[in-house]
Amino acid sequence: MKELLEVIADIATNTPQGKVEQLGSLITKSSGPLDAVTFDVWTTAPESRSRLKRLIDAWKVLPELSPVELSAMLRAASYVHNKVSNEQSIELVWTGPSSAMVPTRKTEQALLQVINAAQDRLFVTSFVTYKVGSIVDALNKSTARGVNVSILLERSEADGGGVSNDGIGAMKKSVPNAKLYYWANRVDAFSGGKVHAKVAVADENLCFISSANLTGHAMEKNMEAGVLIDGGTTPQKLQRHLEALVTTKQLSRA
Repeated sequence: MKELLEVIADIATNTPQGKVEQLGSLITKSSGPLDAVTFDVWTTAPESRSRLKRLIDAWKVLPELSPVELSAMLRAASYVHNKVSNEQSIELVWTGPSSAMVPTRKTEQALLQVINAAQDRLFVTSFVTYKVGSIVDALNKSTARGVNVSILLERSEADGGGVSNDGIGAMKKSVPNAKLYYWANRVDAFSGGKVHAKVAVADENLCFISSANLTGHAMEKNMEAGVLIDGGTTPQKLQRHLEALVTTKQLSRA
């Protein structure tokens, strides 16, 4: 059964839903795996034919599985795959040298997309912030259109934190209508810990998770990697988690 499920998942993931429906119809009309010659009209593509052969071979091991049941399994897998794909997209984000072979989004583009998309709530975190004019402009535009903007940063060394510059003070001046937070109440297990998370999440629907700090070098010069997630449960969980840290007073208002 495991091999059959594996090949069904492979077909559902790599085949247009219409083609899966077509294969399901052919299977329903067949008498079983030994009638596989009737499936030859389904495709001429080598990879698809290889998947079809694997499907037939796995079906032969399970002769008790009826054509109607196999057809339903294929169609259900295809439906779920397409539904999930339409509900969530995950995009690779990369700053640094290009391979010229794999297309990627830039860090600054992805971060600005999240900030500009926010209509109600926006939460941004970074270890350090320095010289990010385009990001500051976008944050100010967000607050101007009524977005509740929250920003979590590491405190300066002078305030007991781990960065040399006062990013919180600078951000307060640059984005005066945002709510600034720092990690104050560290239990013993996190003693000496720092705010190393670099994320941005808007309206529980769109989030960017990255290695990049809010700095000019991170936006333009450093080798940074991240993912932009649109839809699904991850943006929702991330935003609710950050806001819960505020509610439970693990984060303090600067």
